[in-house]
Amino acid sequence: MSLLIKNGTVVNEDSMFIADVLIKDGIIVEVAPSISSDNVAEVLDATGRMVIPGGIDPHTHMQLPFMGEVAVDDFFHGTKAALAGGTTMVSKRQ
Repeated sequence: MSLLIKNGTVVNEDSMFIADVLIKDGIIVEVAPSISSDNVAEVLDATGRMVIPGGIDPHTHMQLPFMGEVAVDDFFHGTKAALAGGTTMVSKRQ
């Protein structure tokens, strides 16, 4: 499966720029000003939208003890929920 994201504003740790992003089998294989859509299964127009590789949540509370109780989210379910929302990394706080 291949996906080409066209004309998006790519955001990384230190810059923003307009580019196309080619993804094959879930892996980013090319970022360039213009990529051909030949032999691409799906093309997404991201004009006016930001393209980011994933979000980071540096402050989460999972299985947090509070007033004799524990937060509903255990680490397994909390990280699955975060991933479903686009967060690809969490840092557990106690």
